[in-house]
Amino acid sequence: MQRRAQRDQRDQRTRRLNRVLVCAAAVPVMLVAGCSSDSGSGEGKDKGVGAGATVSASKSASPTVQAAAFKTLPEPCEVLSKKVLEELVPKAKAGKEGSSDDVSSRANCSWSSLDNNGVKGSQFRWLNVSLLRFESDVTRGSGDKLAQRYYGKQVRDAEASKGARDVKSEPVAGTGDEATAVRYELKKKEGTFKQQTVVARVENVVVTLDYNGAGLAGDKTPDADELMKDAKAAAKEAVAAVTKANGPSGSKSSSKPSSSSKPSSSSKSSSGAGKSSEPSSKPSSKSSKSSESSESSKSSKSSSESSGKS
Repeated sequence: MQRRAQRDQRDQRTRRLNRVLVCAAAVPVMLVAGCSSDSGSGEGKDKGVGAGATVSASKSASPTVQAAAFKTLPEPCEVLSKKVLEELVPKAKAGKEGSSDDVSSRANCSWSSLDNNGVKGSQFRWLNVSLLRFESDVTRGSGDKLAQRYYGKQVRDAEASKGARDVKSEPVAGTGDEATAVRYELKKKEGTFKQQTVVARVENVVVTLDYNGAGLAGDKTPDADELMKDAKAAAKEAVAAVTKANGPSGSKSSSKPSSSSKPSSSSKSSSGAGKSSEPSSKPSSKSSKSSESSESSKSSKSSSESSGKS
């Protein structure tokens, strides 16, 4: 009996020792598994951080836009020479400059002439030059592109002027980067007014020249071809004045990309875009808004559209 009891005790001690050895062997395996899991998790986190940093760096890059070539405008009442003014508006006094809150971006000047011949009638002429400069903007585009859009709108507005009859349009060569001449007639109680509108773009500036004439009190109606010839010559001179005012630096070759944006002046057109054909009351110049409403600015009224207002 004693031997059996001793044998049972030895068997119990052996079983306990086996259990301890098994547990001891399992501990390193668990530790290795845990380390492997932590290592993988850390690697994933590092990769996530790297991807986020790349996206952040990409978003922080500042957008750029081609800088506008022209930075200023000439004095509006000095864009035409004395010789041209004597031919187009022979009885006009000094030009009347329209009001503007930023003369470097929008300006205009108008002249009115009435050659009164008493019972033989009289000849009336009215001339207006409007200048509108567009600044480059990272959200809306380059000054050139903005000017191109406004140029197209000015031409379309002139062609669709209220009361216009026998409307004709034609391209004008040698005047800025692009130019279009629009002519039509307006019938009024005072007589038939011949309207000529020349819209020209040079770089980021749009020049709109309006010229109309009428024979009043029985005097003959002026020849439209002669009026158009004079209007084209005047528009060409006005475009040259814009280029001269900006000096040799005002060219496409000198334009550099810009990452800063200034408010575009397209929100307003040059004042005095409207015109009147009444000899008894000189036309007044009022500021109008530009054509970029789709780009957060409102469209301006075309000078040719308002030519029929009196």
